[in-house]
Amino acid sequence: MGSIPEMVNPQTPVTNHGEGKTGVVPAGKVRIFSSLANPVFRLYFIGMLCQMASMSMQVVVTPLLVYRITGSATLLGIVALAGSLPHVFFSLFGGVIADRVHKKHILLIASGAFTVVALGLAVSLAFGVLTAKTWWILVINSVCQSSLMGILIPARHAIIPEIVGRERLMNAVALNSMGVSFLRLMAPAAAGFLIEGFGFKAVYFSMAGLYAACALFIAFMPLTGRLTPTTENPFEQLWTGLNYIRHQSAILLILVLTLFAVILSMPYQQLIAVFVDDILKVGAKGMGILMSASGVGAIAGSLVLASLSNKKRGLMLLLGTLFLGLALVGFSFSDSWTISLVMMVAIGVGHTARMTLSNILVQHYTADEYRGRVMGVYDMEMSFVGVGTFLAGLLTEAFNAQWAVGGFALLLVVFSLVALLFLPQIRNLD
Repeated sequence: MGSIPEMVNPQTPVTNHGEGKTGVVPAGKVRIFSSLANPVFRLYFIGMLCQMASMSMQVVVTPLLVYRITGSATLLGIVALAGSLPHVFFSLFGGVIADRVHKKHILLIASGAFTVVALGLAVSLAFGVLTAKTWWILVINSVCQSSLMGILIPARHAIIPEIVGRERLMNAVALNSMGVSFLRLMAPAAAGFLIEGFGFKAVYFSMAGLYAACALFIAFMPLTGRLTPTTENPFEQLWTGLNYIRHQSAILLILVLTLFAVILSMPYQQLIAVFVDDILKVGAKGMGILMSASGVGAIAGSLVLASLSNKKRGLMLLLGTLFLGLALVGFSFSDSWTISLVMMVAIGVGHTARMTLSNILVQHYTADEYRGRVMGVYDMEMSFVGVGTFLAGLLTEAFNAQWAVGGFALLLVVFSLVALLFLPQIRNLD
């Protein structure tokens, strides 16, 4: 199956569009919006904004819909878990597919499928098919969404360096995060007001339209990158990718850090429905405002990251993860609306730092021919959100949501401090 190459040199050129032949940017020349000068990245960026607007709405609408229908924190966890299990399988092979098929084609097909799934749930709500007795429809919807995400996300991440080059990678990923963060500011609030004014079905119809718009922009993109010919079957190619990760200690440690951070930090996004209804008592509009407050912090964090050079990114990753844990502790044990809003801004900063920097470092230090598979493993770890949410849901039933989310956050603080002190392989990365 071939030998495993050494870690890629960070200065290796990457084929890109609109930035010259190498994409290498002289030191000191990076600007916050420099990647948007690339016309292909602009198409990608706008398409991803449409896609992420829909996904940001879903962050609000799905857990709230489950909780409004069932009134059960345990079922919130079950729906999240059901939507996570397929992600493990599909993200691994999504990475293999991303290394075998042009990534534009993957993005286009997945966007069309997302349109159909969102439209199906909207129609089921419009015709009264989805009720307390048929909550299992939401489980099926979560399984479909999870499977598609597993196929889509490795290609969505891995296509960025093919478009802009390795030296603009931090700028492009940070800009992408900024766009997502802006939508985190606007889309959840819009979803909350749509729910209050027109019902849950209006949100899902809007989501279907946004996915369709994403597919349109992706259709205008040219093909990017070069496919590496291989005689390996998909299972052999998957094993080769896993073996490559095993031999790259920095990449492996970042993936382990990401796994623990996902399990310990992400459950609050599902269980926030319990906080807004039972603790803060602010309802769907308040939930939208809280998620938008997180978007304010995320935008600020993204703008800072987009303006930085490629220095001390490992240290920033560890500090950002620690900051996220502390912010989650503050939010979890607050019953004040004002304090909760402030903590959500801080959570947005921490999430952006952790997610953006881990993404950048993994891609930057991965050889081109393995990037899809490595990003498939990176994305697979997001499927463990469901595991964390399921466990936090059980703890919520046994104790309360504050101790469930807050206890996980305290573990994240301890884990981050240990990594900061004892993992120089991450701390010293540029």
